[in-house]
Amino acid sequence: MQPPASNPDSIDTRFTPSPELAPSAQPQAPFPLPLAPGAMGVAPMAGMTDSAFRRLVKRQGACGLVVSEMVSSEALVRGIGRSLEYLDFTEEERPVSIQIFGGDPSRMAAAAQAVESRGADIVDVNMGCPVPKIAKHNAGCSLMREPEHAASIVAAMVKAVKIPVTVKMRAGWNERQVNAPELARMVEAAGASAVAVHGRTAAQAYHGLADWSLIARVAEAVTIPVLGCGDLVEPHDILDRLRRTPVAGVLVGRGILRNPWLFAQAADLLAGRPPRQVTADDRKRFLLEYIDLLVREAPAVYKASSHDRWVVNKLRALCGYYTRGFEGGSHLRVAVNQAPSVAALCELIEVFFSNPESRTPNPGV
Repeated sequence: MQPPASNPDSIDTRFTPSPELAPSAQPQAPFPLPLAPGAMGVAPMAGMTDSAFRRLVKRQGACGLVVSEMVSSEALVRGIGRSLEYLDFTEEERPVSIQIFGGDPSRMAAAAQAVESRGADIVDVNMGCPVPKIAKHNAGCSLMREPEHAASIVAAMVKAVKIPVTVKMRAGWNERQVNAPELARMVEAAGASAVAVHGRTAAQAYHGLADWSLIARVAEAVTIPVLGCGDLVEPHDILDRLRRTPVAGVLVGRGILRNPWLFAQAADLLAGRPPRQVTADDRKRFLLEYIDLLVREAPAVYKASSHDRWVVNKLRALCGYYTRGFEGGSHLRVAVNQAPSVAALCELIEVFFSNPESRTPNPGV
């Protein structure tokens, strides 16, 4: 494993808001985004997109960006709990974006400085999380209900750091408050370097279909890059969206949990090649390598007695997506949840992917 790209001891977590972090009257121009046209990236997913998973996705090819799990700006500024661990990444993951959430401009600016001091390439603002415990604190998607305030947060962050500030948002708060194009223009004026848009509202959460016509409207409303998100499950989904909508790239969440080779397969299609075939051995190897990284890099806070359970819980979360559609996948998920040790977990995976019936997923499941 490569050494971490950041040094935990180099951060002063005792940031104090200062007048210099107030939004300026004329925000500076956006910093260039380190992304190639048509970039495909891993969307931020709480509890899922840890450094180990991000590295393994990068190794499968064609991944142009990874975004961390979201972390509280308040926790970063105050150095609460394990918040700094969310800033850990390796050189292998670059370009890497760290996503933060919060509702106070000065605290978000200070948190952006913490992210910058760890060497991240991008700091991203979460304006898309629909979870009530986030939204009720004037953060996440609730910021879309106060676009002027949301823009002031971006302006404060842009003034505080010298790395690109980006925003991930949804279509809007609900079907009566679909304001992504307007908010995108406002954060662009505040200095944002790019926006990513999930084509559902907060009220929809993950139900219904993502509205890619709305995403296209956002892309047409601004001059900064727009990344589209939502319902990108198969390689041809990515191909279709990159070719048919004016987005600069895509971010993929649940689709990459189910198929870490998704970007490589989409790149094959974009190049006019048949998508590469993923074997049962490939899928088995990915999980075993993920377990190995988790075992070797588990947070020091876990004692030996709880270490195995932490690894099992991480695999349980991933397997909820990764084994979907495979014959016997539901049985494996139950068995993983009940695994008493890492050794037993590895044996379950070995057996499952050695079964001929588990070698191909059921179409359409």
